[in-house]
Order: sequence, then C-alpha cells, then structure tokens
Amino acid sequence: MYQGKPDNYYFDLSKQFLENAISVNDIELLRDVIRFHEWKYYIKNNPLITDYDYDILFKKLQQLEKDYPELLSSDSPTVRVSTDQVEGFPTVSHLSPMLSLENSYNESDLIDFDKQIKKLTNLPEDALLKYDVEPKYDGSTIVLVYENDVLVRAATRGNGLEGDEITQNTKMIMSVPLKADFSSYGIHKVEIRGEAMIFKKDFNAINEKRLNNNESLFANARNAASGSLRMKDPVEIRNRKLTVVSYQISYCIDKNGDDILKNFETHYETIELLEKLGFKTSLSSSKLCNGINEVIEFCDSMATKRSELDFEIDGMVIKLNDISLQELCGSTLHHPRWALAYKFQALQAVSTLERIEFQVGKFGTITPVAKITPVQLSGVQIQSISLHNEDFIRNKDIRIGDKVIVERAGEVIPYIVKSLSELRTGEEKIIEFPEFCPINNTIVQSKLYKSDDEAAWYCTNCVCGQVSLQKMIFHVSKEGMNIEGLGESLVKKFWELGWIVDISDIYNLDYDMIYALEGFKEKSTENLKNAIENAKSNPIWRFLHSLSIKHLGKKASKLLAQKIDNVWDLANWTEEDFTNIKDIGGSVAKSVMDWMGSDENIALLKKLEQSGVNFLQTDEDKPIQVNTNSEFSGKSILFTGTLNQMNRKVAQELAEKAGAHNISAVSKNLNILVVGEKAGSKLKKAQEIGTIEIFSEDIFIEKMKKSGLL
Repeated sequence: MYQGKPDNYYFDLSKQFLENAISVNDIELLRDVIRFHEWKYYIKNNPLITDYDYDILFKKLQQLEKDYPELLSSDSPTVRVSTDQVEGFPTVSHLSPMLSLENSYNESDLIDFDKQIKKLTNLPEDALLKYDVEPKYDGSTIVLVYENDVLVRAATRGNGLEGDEITQNTKMIMSVPLKADFSSYGIHKVEIRGEAMIFKKDFNAINEKRLNNNESLFANARNAASGSLRMKDPVEIRNRKLTVVSYQISYCIDKNGDDILKNFETHYETIELLEKLGFKTSLSSSKLCNGINEVIEFCDSMATKRSELDFEIDGMVIKLNDISLQELCGSTLHHPRWALAYKFQALQAVSTLERIEFQVGKFGTITPVAKITPVQLSGVQIQSISLHNEDFIRNKDIRIGDKVIVERAGEVIPYIVKSLSELRTGEEKIIEFPEFCPINNTIVQSKLYKSDDEAAWYCTNCVCGQVSLQKMIFHVSKEGMNIEGLGESLVKKFWELGWIVDISDIYNLDYDMIYALEGFKEKSTENLKNAIENAKSNPIWRFLHSLSIKHLGKKASKLLAQKIDNVWDLANWTEEDFTNIKDIGGSVAKSVMDWMGSDENIALLKKLEQSGVNFLQTDEDKPIQVNTNSEFSGKSILFTGTLNQMNRKVAQELAEKAGAHNISAVSKNLNILVVGEKAGSKLKKAQEIGTIEIFSEDIFIEKMKKSGLL
C-alpha cells in the first residue's frame, strides 16, 4: 500500500493518464502517481507499469510544468531523481549528483538523440559522432570514493544526492580494489560509479544452496545484489560473490582541489584508466561506435545475444565519447543530454494458468492472483501474477487452464499479456469471482460488494479478521507508525496466536509471553518493547495515516495534523472544515467523517488513547512558521558545497522559515545560491547566468540573524 491507497488505485489512474489528455487541475495527482511508481520500482523492487509507460507519464508532467511554470514545485518528481535509500545505514552525500538516464525503446529514439546532440553542439547533420556503448547491467548502483589511493567510502545511489554508506560491506567484494595507484596520474580524490551485480552462474549456485537448506529463493540477481549490499554482517557478502563493474569517473581532483576530470578528452579514456588501475570495467563488452548507425547495429546484436552473456542486462547505455562535447550538451534537472539508455523489449514466455487465489487487502479489496506453471523470464522464475480485478480478467478473457503469454513488464513485474484462446481444449474453466469472502470459511460468511464507479470487489463486513490483520501490518510499517522490529511475519504470528485482534492490542502485548517464544531472547524482547513504547510518542500525522482511512494518504494526514490540537477534534469537523484546507477534497472529507462516525472506530480510538498513544499535536505536526517580511520570502534558494557552521538540512529548514523554497539545480529560475567550500560546477553555472545572487555561508547566517531566525 502507498499512502493508504491500494495499488489498483494508482494502476487505474496511470491507465487514465496514459490514454487521455491531463488537465492542469490534475497536476498534483499526476505527481503522486509518478512518486508511487518510483516507490514501487526503487523501494519495493516491484514496479506496476513498464519503463516506457513511466516515461510517458514523466514527459506529460514535464510538459504541464513547462506550460504552467508557476505550478512547478520543489518536490516534483521532475526536479529530483528516484531513491533506493533505506534506513539502517548512515547517510552520506555524493561528491557529484547522480542524474537518471533518459530511456529509449526504438531506432528512431536513437536517431533523434544523435540529431539533438548535433544541434546542441552546433555540429553539421552529417557529422559522425563517436559513442561509447556499454551494457546496462541489471544490478544495484554503487558509488566508490578513493583518497590518497585508498578506498575511503562506498555508498548506494540513494536519491542521487546522498545514499547509504556501505563501506565495510563493499570491502568484502573482491572486484573492488582497496587501493589503486591514482596518485601516479595526479589524482588525489576521485569518485567512481559502478554496478554491483551477481553473475548468472553464481546466482544459480546461491539459489541451489538455499534450496538445499530449505531457505526461500531469491527472485532475481538484481534483488539479491541490492540486498547483499545492506547485509548486517559484511563477511556474509563474500558468500554472495558480488562483482562491481565500474563505468564512470564522476569526480576527480588533484592535491590543490582543482578539477582534473576535464584533463581527459574522452569518456573511453577514463574507463581505460580504471582498467589499468585494476578495476573491473565493461570494456570487453562495450564498443566505441563511429556514428549512430553503428550504435544501432551494436545494440541490435547485443539484444540477440543477451541470453548468452554471463550477466543480466536490460539494455545498453549510449554515451557521447567526447567530454568537451558532453559539457556543451549539459543536463536537464532529471538527466544528462549526452547519454541515453536503450531498453530492450520485455521478454515473453508461454505458461499455463493452473488456478486462482484471491487475496484480501486492508480496505477489504479482493485481488485475484494467477498461479501459473513456473516459467523462467530473464533469469527469474515466475509463478504468481496479479490479475488486478474482475474487469481485467473479463476484458482479456482469461480462464483457468489457458495457455497464456507472460512477460516481465519493464523486465521486472510479471504480467499476462493475453490468453491463447486458439489453443483451448474445452477443459478450461471460466474464472468465477467469489460471492463471499474467499478467506472466511465460517458459518456467517461475508458477502462481497462492488460499487458502480470502481472495478474492485470489497469485503465490507470482515468477520474472519483478515482485513484487521492487513491494517495491523500497515499500522506498524515504515509508512505507518514505523515500529522497528515488528514486521509483517511477526504481526501474523501474534495474530495467529490470538494475541492481537486490532491495532490497539499492539500496545498491550505481554512481553513475558513474547520472551517465551522460540527465537526471542531478553535483548530482542526488550528492543521490541522499546520500539512500541517509542511509537506511542509519534506525531499525530503519522498516527492518522496509520489508521488505514480510505483516501487519507500521508500528505493529507500532515495537512490535517497542522489544523488540529487533538485527534478527537476531527470527530466534530464538517465537510467544509476539511475542504477549506488546500489540497483536501470531498473524497477525503467524506471518508474521514464516515470513519469518525463509526462507533467501532471511536471505541478503537479510546483504547489507543488509554494505551498511551499520543493524540496531541507535536512540534513535528505544526506547519513551518514563515517570515513573510524576510528578504528571502518568495525566492528560490539552493545550497552547494560543504557548509561548516550547520548541516545542509538545517540550512534548508531555515530558508523555508524565511519564506524561501528550496530547489535542486541551478537555472534561470534560481534566485539565491549559498556556497560552501568546494562549491564546484553549480557556482560556475550561477556565475555564467549572471542574475543569481551568490551568498557565502557567513552572509547567509548573517541574513538569518537579521530576519530573527537565528
């Protein structure tokens, strides 16, 4: 679930946005849909749409923001890159920001890319540009920093600006040199980007071993690599046999702090240097192509032989080789203009639909899941596929026993393209949606309900406890009350034991009984107790979101929390009270009012309050107090370089209190640039634009004091 809404909600919205023109009134909803898909892809590793469809949505948002620049917001997906950041590791800033790559899917995209580069660099149309074409590895990005020839830090990609530090874990990867002779080339400090991955043979051996040990199998090599980077015991990483392929030098300075990356003439030279210094690179699988036609030929040849490679790839990356021309091309807020990802078409296979299982969500949504004869797609064994809802099944005429075409949409999520009706034998069975709850097998069964304006069926009177279970699972999750150590499996165990029936029971667990469970010790029991106790003090926006009130997402929960002193205040609110808040609509108002009008829910709130859960507005709930008289009011601001007197997050919060809004890149829309040490390219670009005010950290602090904020 994302922001309290089922996946089907975003899937249906995506389909609507892809098929129709988008009104400017829907711009924030479109942003939320894109954020959802980024979350599904980078956090949950389970995308719901293809890369191609995501790109279309993204471009539609870009066009809307171009047409209506006044609606561009600092938190729009177009002004940031996606994130794979997770909790549990220290966060560190990259030495240079990591942008995403624009995706292409056909020959015409590559030709347009070549034309655009010639236009940006003022070269004639018949010029033959050199491109370095490299495999697009299906792994997990890693960023390495060397100083004085020694590996000093490794991090995940994170949000492009900062990621999770994984230095100790990375030192266990044999393909990463702990020391390299950069100093012989005048390099004092360097940042290298690479891809951590597992070779096919090693991945298969790992899964075979796990199978013999009765352990769950990894879904694919990419997930195994990403999870391995974050293992708590670095020594265990050796058993995963991770390999890092280095593909870019992104930052490079000498002892004086001068940028010497510009001393290289071509990207290919930088990769050759890494190869000489002992790094594993893609040189043996790459090609330096002369002209875009040669690029197309090489991409086509790699597409046909991808299954023969020792590693998984999902496309090729095309990079303009000449570094001086790269600088002329520049970058957008989202991607460099001199590089492009060419994505291969999704792989397909034919399988048999053996049976259907129906699952129940936290809102009572009934989701049909197809169980197919296991089939391998791009190195992944597929045996379960969501069929979304009854309309999806009827529109595709899918039946039990059918031969079906299965593909991995975006090469990740499994999807049934169609049934092969011409192969039917007459033994196939039409899929009947249940009339009653598929989980509940008691005498008093729950009849399912479907409204005229929704595709999903719901169990609206759950008596078996499945809906409550799903609500409890969400309540303790990171999106909810964020109770560390109390995950889905543990919630299910406590529920099966009869210890918890609704979310209020979570705060009244018997820790002596938990301590007696197999696998629990004094320390782990104490940690769980402390985590639950700490959660009681959460801000009320988090508590509201955790209640699984339909349509009440994280953003709306925060907006409500800003307007109330106590959770109980909402029980007396009218629809007008809700809709008077910007970005709160009638659907949220009705849903919250209906929820607060339920005697059962009021009883639940009373139990939660009696258990010590915070119902009062905290400082985190309160809106930021903005000084509208400040000289920063209404202006855009950006911080670059290293700040010595405060960390960047504190500085950004101060700027917001002064009425400024933070943005992430230098452009003509930027009003103020605050520079710390080693400000780099952003300072240079701001100076070239000429209209941007440039402050030192000392001047920024002085002006904050003048505004009364320090």
